[in-house]
Amino acid sequence: MSSLKNTTLLFFLFQAIVLINHQVRSDDEEDSLLQGINKYRTSLNLTAFVKNENAACLADQIAEQYKGEPCTNSTGSNTIIGTENHFPNYPDFLAHCKLNISNTADGSIMPACVPNLDPTLVLWNFTKSQYSGDLNDTKYTGAGIASEGDWIVLVLSTNSSQGSYQTYKAAGFIPRPSHLFHFIVFLMACFFFL
Repeated sequence: MSSLKNTTLLFFLFQAIVLINHQVRSDDEEDSLLQGINKYRTSLNLTAFVKNENAACLADQIAEQYKGEPCTNSTGSNTIIGTENHFPNYPDFLAHCKLNISNTADGSIMPACVPNLDPTLVLWNFTKSQYSGDLNDTKYTGAGIASEGDWIVLVLSTNSSQGSYQTYKAAGFIPRPSHLFHFIVFLMACFFFL
């Protein structure tokens, strides 16, 4: 029984390490893109973007939808304007992030697909494409970034109420638990029953 307990403990420790390592890799890609974009904006005498965690939450929800989708000439920054993917579950994304549609209307959502998310190509994909117009626009002041697989999503926010990505606090609102929450509950249940 003791060896089963030790094996189970090692298994969950391994799972936790894998989960943490994946998050660190994603954070590095996202931080690298934000630094690169801020250097680009500074070279144009524009202010640097500040991190917007609420916009990052929405970017994460959108990146999840692109996960596993192949890079083609009609996806990401290569998309012809007006033919972009529309997500029927966009209201669910907003609810997950506790956002209201009126606080996101002036924002900009920019997905890009780059094999292996090569940092130089990712930055080039945003600064040398149709997205550069939004990156050069002074109305945008914040950015949220998330990546999944070969996809990275940049969400730009403004200082206006229509693009701030500020959360709402609705009466009776019950937040959806994250995957990490489920993992922690699972771990606690396993140790309780051992």
